[in-house]
Amino acid sequence: MPIQIRLAQPSDVGGIFRVRTSVNENALTVTELSEMGITEASVMEMIQGAPCAWVACEDAQIVGFSMIDSDEGSLFAAFVLPSHEGKGIGQKLVQAAEEALFSTHTLAWLETAETSRAAGFYRHLGWSNEQDIGEGDIRLEKRRR
Repeated sequence: MPIQIRLAQPSDVGGIFRVRTSVNENALTVTELSEMGITEASVMEMIQGAPCAWVACEDAQIVGFSMIDSDEGSLFAAFVLPSHEGKGIGQKLVQAAEEALFSTHTLAWLETAETSRAAGFYRHLGWSNEQDIGEGDIRLEKRRR
């Protein structure tokens, strides 16, 4: 069955956390996410407040997601299960997020580790204007076309 990208619903939060805690790079536990203020309740509140997250589904199972902070104009998260990497899912999830960001912002930004695979992925998708923000992290930007 093909991968379906759709707007996230509150009922997707468990699947979103399953993906987020299953990744190989930038792996965080539920406890570590909670210490950062990212809980199932806070993500559900964000999803209920505004269209801000998209999920990739295969056979009704969430295999990836992306999330934005529309007020800040930032791509907050984009993750795909390791078993589904390299299939174009991440690119489709980021494209959905970019469409939403560029509907209200001329410039979008994200932060990631400078030497991560994610940084290379975002650069490949046209994110640039790299700025060192310390502790091995960078900020990348992308302008609306």
